[in-house]
Amino acid sequence: MYKSIVIGTGPAGLTAAIYLARANLNPLVIEGLQPGGQLTTTTEVENFPGFPEGILGPDLMDNMRKQAERFGAEFKSAWVESVDFSQRPFKVKVDGQGVLEAESVIISTGASAKYLGIPGEQENVGRGVSTCATCDGFFFRGKKIIVVGGGDSAMEEAGFLTRFASNVTLVHRREELRASKIMQDRAKENSKISWALGRTPLEVVIGETGMKGLLARNNETGNEELIEADGVFVAIGHTPNTAFLGGQITTDANGYIVVRPGTTETNIPGVFACGDVQDTRYRQAISAAGSGCMAAMDAEKYLEGTMVHDWSETLDK
Repeated sequence: MYKSIVIGTGPAGLTAAIYLARANLNPLVIEGLQPGGQLTTTTEVENFPGFPEGILGPDLMDNMRKQAERFGAEFKSAWVESVDFSQRPFKVKVDGQGVLEAESVIISTGASAKYLGIPGEQENVGRGVSTCATCDGFFFRGKKIIVVGGGDSAMEEAGFLTRFASNVTLVHRREELRASKIMQDRAKENSKISWALGRTPLEVVIGETGMKGLLARNNETGNEELIEADGVFVAIGHTPNTAFLGGQITTDANGYIVVRPGTTETNIPGVFACGDVQDTRYRQAISAAGSGCMAAMDAEKYLEGTMVHDWSETLDK
């Protein structure tokens, strides 16, 4: 029986673990398939406070893990298959390791960026391929960038990247965009944005000296063409990692966990959510870490019996 189980080890989960451990709650942290979360695929992190020279993503996550361990957090390398939140203690079924029980659970499983699934993409994430303009745009000052996508996120990413890039080419497989009219208009009014619509991405092309660009098929002519660029940003959305919850936690239409505004409380008292799994707006390491602190403090109040309100009915509506 654990007082608290943290599912996920990105900035949110590790920060929650640090706070819980310092409160002598000896949390168990389940690491999942990608310990450290998305930051482990990032090279240089320059926007996390406290590191004026920047820090490698894997190093930042390793430091946070060591900090949690220092205060008594226990880590388990495993995959959560399912949960049972129907009664207390809560049950967490772990792949190959049976069922664990806890008085409280913090969900910090994040959201996985959607990828194109083309050659040259996955192996070059962090080396020219990115899914986060805010994280990596700075590294492409004065360079040519491709943004793949046709929704509001792609328009926003393209606009942001024009602050750094000499040119941004927006690639979309259809001639029509899914983005709202206002976002399309803003992008079309930006002189640094060029358009390659009706192009299907085929391969991220890497040369001897680095990124060459994106090989795409012109859907009208059927010809393949190389769109030259120094970086490729994939902006086709994210998928929150909530399938294992089996519908027991209230989510929005896209699967993101709904929390009571200003807290990390879910529809089930004693179950909390933090980080990208409940954040559809910011999706930054520092905001995830902040929500991890909130989740730990909310869980501590719950375990102490000082959490006054049951917001489950509000969230169910």
